Amino acid sequence: MRSIASCYNEHAIKVSDSYCSGPWNQPYVSPNLAPSTPNTVKCIYKSRISSHKHLLITLTWSSNRLGHGLSINIAETASKLDPNSYRLGKSKGSKTFKACNSDIEVTWDVSDARYINGPEPSSGFSVVVLVDSQLCLSLGDINMIHMNEQQNPTPKFTLVSRSEVFVGATSVYSTKAQFCDKGSAHDILIKCNEEGGKQTGFRNPELTVTIDEKKMFQVKRLRWNFRGNQIIFLDGLLIDMMWDLHDWLFNQTSGFAVFMFRTRSGLDCRLWLEEKNSQFEEQKIKERDEFSLLMCACKNPD
Repeated sequence: MRSIASCYNEHAIKVSDSYCSGPWNQPYVSPNLAPSTPNTVKCIYKSRISSHKHLLITLTWSSNRLGHGLSINIAETASKLDPNSYRLGKSKGSKTFKACNSDIEVTWDVSDARYINGPEPSSGFSVVVLVDSQLCLSLGDINMIHMNEQQNPTPKFTLVSRSEVFVGATSVYSTKAQFCDKGSAHDILIKCNEEGGKQTGFRNPELTVTIDEKKMFQVKRLRWNFRGNQIIFLDGLLIDMMWDLHDWLFNQTSGFAVFMFRTRSGLDCRLWLEEKNSQFEEQKIKERDEFSLLMCACKNPD
């Protein structure tokens, strides 16, 4: 399956206004079909340490019939990700290893973790990552006893990418996403209606995207518009929403559907700036990390 970025850059189909509806003033009523929950959630955090070195820390949460799993990967750039992730097999413990010419120490506790929607815990857990004895990542709501706040000040890290994998026959997918540090977490619901309207005996599937229970847009005639993009304005940000439903519609073996939300930064946002403050605001935007949310759905577990 090709990446959604390549599809977007080369073959994306721009959906005309006649096929898309704008936001509704009335709240969107959720369908009766329960949304699917992800089987795997991968979060990439960009951490800054005192040496001005940037590291990418990837945590992968997974679930299967045997229970929940967690693995970690550390790299300097996305193109240099170590293919060998370190699995944190126990529910509580610590692990040390070498990565990026640094000493890594990971301490975690998910023994009392609570899960609401998927393999990523919502509360009752803690994950702490130290790089050369410097605190780079601290997640969860459990305080580690051995952590000293004076020796390890508040770490500077940002969530720059989140990807979720759904497996199952349902066509409704939901998640939460925070597109910037100062923004709020938004409820995202994606519905792929296979039945849709029927004309001359052919199915006419539709794609509906809602955020915070309000319909943002709808794409009809997906058999012609199986790839495309739509711009969303949220939290003062321009967000590109892209989809690729080719395999989901036409490949019964894999049945993959891919959705991506990606914030814009840098000069991409300059048209939204006020002229008198443009230089100052552009500098702030350049310093802001982009964020992307990737959702991949598969009808068949095989």
